[in-house]
Amino acid sequence: MQSVILAAGMGTRLGRPWPKPLTPLADGRTIMAQQMDNLHAAFGPQTPIMTVIGFKLELIIEAFPDVAYVYNEAFDQTQTNRSLLKALRLAQPGGVLWMNGDVVFDPAVLIRAKPLIDADQSFVCVNTSAVAEEEVKYTVDASGHVAQLSKNVTDALGEAVGINFVSSADRENLIRALSECADSDYFERGIELSIHHDGAMFTPLDITDLFAVEVDFEEDLTRANSHL
Repeated sequence: MQSVILAAGMGTRLGRPWPKPLTPLADGRTIMAQQMDNLHAAFGPQTPIMTVIGFKLELIIEAFPDVAYVYNEAFDQTQTNRSLLKALRLAQPGGVLWMNGDVVFDPAVLIRAKPLIDADQSFVCVNTSAVAEEEVKYTVDASGHVAQLSKNVTDALGEAVGINFVSSADRENLIRALSECADSDYFERGIELSIHHDGAMFTPLDITDLFAVEVDFEEDLTRANSHL
C-alpha cells in the first residue's frame, strides 16, 4: 500500500502566502507534518508516501525532503481529480490510501481504517453528524455502499472528510474514470463514475466519533487547533 497526500492547490480561501498544508498548528507542527506523523504511527516509519505538489512546491519539498513527489503542472487550472490521477498512475502496485493535504485528523482514524485496507476494500471516510451545504456529501445503495458522492447530493447521510482508499481491484477503473472527468471536477466525481460504470464498491467508513476537519477557512483552523 502507498499513501498519497494531495497538496498541489493554492488554498486561496484560507488566505495564507504559503501552501495550505504548511499552515502551522497550535502544537508546533504543520498540517502536513501531523498527516505524516499519523501515517507513520499507523503503518510504520517506512510506509511509502507520495505527495502531489504544485503551488510554491519548493517550500513543501524543503520541509519534507524524504518523500516521493509528483508535480501537477496545471495546479492553478485543475481540481483534485487531476492530482489524484497523476498519483494513481505513478504509485506502486496495490491499493492506495489518499487524503487532501488540508485534513487535520485523529490518528485513530487510520487505525480504524486498517482492517479495510488489509482486506483491500475501497472506502471513503465519512462523518454522519454534519451535512454542510458546501461539503462533499454521500448516499448509499441497498447494499450499504456509497451511491452518490458530491457537493450536490440531496437527502445526504453525512459528509466525506477527505480520507479515502482505492483497492488494487478498483484502481484501474478509478484511473479510467478520473481521466474522463473535466479539469474542474473534484476526485469524488471519478469515484462516482467508477461506481456507476464499473460497479466499484466503496464502503462508507464512519469516523463520526473521531476528530477530522478539512481546513478551508479560519474557523476550521480554530477547530483543528482546539482539538490538538
